[in-house]
Amino acid sequence: MGTDQIRKIRKKMEKTLDPKRYEHTLGVAYTASALAMRYQEDMNKALVAGLLHDCAKCMDNEKKLHICQKHHIPVTDIEKKNPYLLHAKVGRHVAKKQFHIHDKDILNAILNHTTGRPGMSPLEKIVFIADYIEPGRKQAPNLALVRTLAFQDLDEALLAILRDTLEYLQRIDNQDPMTQNTYNYYSAQDRMAGS
Repeated sequence: MGTDQIRKIRKKMEKTLDPKRYEHTLGVAYTASALAMRYQEDMNKALVAGLLHDCAKCMDNEKKLHICQKHHIPVTDIEKKNPYLLHAKVGRHVAKKQFHIHDKDILNAILNHTTGRPGMSPLEKIVFIADYIEPGRKQAPNLALVRTLAFQDLDEALLAILRDTLEYLQRIDNQDPMTQNTYNYYSAQDRMAGS
């Protein structure tokens, strides 16, 4: 992934996203790149995944549903009721079709940046964490702790974010099975590592 391609993606995101979402996107891209540097992962892949993680976020809900229907992207009952949740699935599709991203790891990082999934790659973890800790974030619980953990241990940071997210979802009475599955998986991994 060359500098020119990254520059083109950044310019397109600036035109596609509203100003607040674009600032967030830049924050995620540069935070993901810094985490990739820390963990000796591909910085350009992290930058691209960060730039594209919310590429479908500002799309209206009808368009997201239409894209899913047209391209046979599975939609759960929860997503049908709350189409804004489809931005990660649609974002993966947009990254592939409009931005010609074929790297499976980048596409998975876009797809899984909101809920995570069991068995995430280092890049997926990096983008998931960067989305939570980027400098523009102010209100997430335990933010200072998670920001510190992110540069010490990806899995510990991941668990802390998932724990806080599940608590938030319980408060608003929103059950998200994938976030719960991801938390259960990494919680079990953590217990096995500790024994």
